[in-house]
Amino acid sequence: MSARSLALCGVAFLAFSATAARAAEEAPSAAGEAGLNDDSIVVTAGSGTKTETPLVQVPQPLTVITSDRYISQGAISISDTVKYAAGVLANPYGRDTRVDGFNIRGIDALQFRDGMRDIFSYYASITSDPYNFDRVEIVRGPASVLFGQGSIGGLVNLVSKTPEFRTGGEVNLVYGSYDRKEAMADLNLALADNLAIRAVGRVRDADTYVDHVPDDRVMFAPSIRWQPTPDTNIVLNGLYQEDDTGSTSQFLPIVGTFSPNPGYPEGKLDPYTFVGKAGWDRYNGRSLQGGGAITHSFSDNIRVSLKARYIDSDLQYFTHYADSYTYPLNPFSVYGTDGRTIGLSSSASNARMNVFSTDNNVQFTFNTGANIEHKLLVGLDYSWNKVRKQETYGATEIVDLYDIDYASLAAYEPSGAWNTDSQKQLGIYVQDQIRFFDRVSVVLGARRDRVTSSAGSKDNATTFRAGIIGEVGAGFSPFFSYTESFLPVAGSIQTGNPDNPTGAPYKPQTGKQFEAGVKWQPEPATLVTVTAFHIKERNRVLYLPNNATGQSGELTTKGIEFEASHTLPGNFELLLNYGYNNLKSEVNSSLDYMPRHTASIWSTKTFGIGKAAQLRLGGGVVYNGKSKSTGQMDPYGLNPAIPAGTLYTIVTPSRTTVDALAEINWDNWRFAVNATNLLNEKFFASCLARGDCFMGAPRNVMATVGYRF
Repeated sequence: MSARSLALCGVAFLAFSATAARAAEEAPSAAGEAGLNDDSIVVTAGSGTKTETPLVQVPQPLTVITSDRYISQGAISISDTVKYAAGVLANPYGRDTRVDGFNIRGIDALQFRDGMRDIFSYYASITSDPYNFDRVEIVRGPASVLFGQGSIGGLVNLVSKTPEFRTGGEVNLVYGSYDRKEAMADLNLALADNLAIRAVGRVRDADTYVDHVPDDRVMFAPSIRWQPTPDTNIVLNGLYQEDDTGSTSQFLPIVGTFSPNPGYPEGKLDPYTFVGKAGWDRYNGRSLQGGGAITHSFSDNIRVSLKARYIDSDLQYFTHYADSYTYPLNPFSVYGTDGRTIGLSSSASNARMNVFSTDNNVQFTFNTGANIEHKLLVGLDYSWNKVRKQETYGATEIVDLYDIDYASLAAYEPSGAWNTDSQKQLGIYVQDQIRFFDRVSVVLGARRDRVTSSAGSKDNATTFRAGIIGEVGAGFSPFFSYTESFLPVAGSIQTGNPDNPTGAPYKPQTGKQFEAGVKWQPEPATLVTVTAFHIKERNRVLYLPNNATGQSGELTTKGIEFEASHTLPGNFELLLNYGYNNLKSEVNSSLDYMPRHTASIWSTKTFGIGKAAQLRLGGGVVYNGKSKSTGQMDPYGLNPAIPAGTLYTIVTPSRTTVDALAEINWDNWRFAVNATNLLNEKFFASCLARGDCFMGAPRNVMATVGYRF
């Protein structure tokens, strides 16, 4: 029996077990699992401190998005889960079935799972499934002291579902746009007072809004939790996931989509055109993961936490794409005079990714005075990753992009040698949270990292953080913080000289942030955060004429964020978010800017309809302002009238989308309809000066029938 068949059987077993199991005590809400309850809007802020700390005691803005919330908002990918968060741009290049993408404070963010990074290379793994997580946490700004090498803008941490000492679960059947059919199940079984198991699964058969690009998935995630003593907690978890999909990003040229085609004025490309060979183009992968976590309290003052994870990923990526890049201003003119003919490139690759990560720390709690409490964290983490790729490039094929002869396109298999890149990171960190008079909190932290790679680079970095927050009355808590980050950059300087093309290895990018703001919690169900920040990024890679690169780039990001939430569990919620980002490059170079303004509002309201049923209605609006991209007019010098290195800027217009929810809960049954981009707004997520455009996802409607027990 194949692995796919085994996974299908596993999900079928979940569905059968869920309907057959007896109803036990009512499960706590997803809000409770994520740290929400009737007494406090958010109890803990794990990603901000790696300790249990109330949000109003953390001197930085943190966002916790529960699974109930992002499922209500119609999220079908991890990128979708963060679109109602201040200062975050979800799906910056439109929906992408290959990878999840988000910008935080104008800079690409990294993705972590349970506090450990799990993606180390593009196109070497498949996307994570949002149904497998209890919540998504957003950390803004540099965060290397706790997480090691990482994004300078921030990170997104996914928190896995784990067993609870109760029996209960749910089964859901979904049908939606583009013939989307799926079954999902989440079953938790208490075997004893101190032993529980849980299994989460999904089976999906779906198409997408791009022809010949499926979105099929099988996911099965079992876990077990054991508490041999009241002070010891052990969790083991696993994951099998298989995706059969392609690329909804088709890399269509700016000319003919966003801007007119001067060689063929009457022709406008369908923005969802499939560029490829049906049945050959693919993005098919399999991911196996296994991990565990152990926590033990030796006393009320000493707590040890150990966790580790291993990932084995296998991927095939076969793709075609138009040559939008040789001459971005008119790519069709490079290959003919009819305004329709263009070059089509292709590649076929196999990728294998293996990752081992571990994070271990000891927490000491003590006092140095009657009103001075310390929470000291000392930790060591280590990660190792190896990515092997075998890639073959096809010869350029000349096609009529307006009427592609798909059958004539080449099909081939990857061949030749495998290229291997590996990296090891070892980090030691220390953090002290000091609480004065139960009113003022100070956070001080430092970290030392050593990163080595198979290319021979050895990078050492020391990073710091410091922050203070204090309650001044009426629920107001002003805060100030300073944080640092570093990110090794693979590869070497490209000189542009064919006789000596490679220079010194890239230095790590570094970032420093100053941040100030105020948190206001007038009542337990309400939290408002206003923040101003200033980030300086150094050693940014610059892309220069003649395919050369440099690394003297500096990028300054500054802005403000407003985030407000008012939540009455089971009754009403309101989210208001606004972000302003101003990016400035101190070197005249190619750069893609995040929209300067982003804003969103989301609200739900529950109404009683009879004794046993409730109607829940919700809706939201997401606004992303215009964005711009700067690049070279003629990167290969095809037009002698254009001086080398001449830059131009393309502006992508602002866009607004509307989402909606209608849900009826009756006894243990749930009936819901979600709609994203309800008004079916056709918009460009971004157009890049390098030559291509990316469409935003059109309207998507899903109907769900679920049974909870």
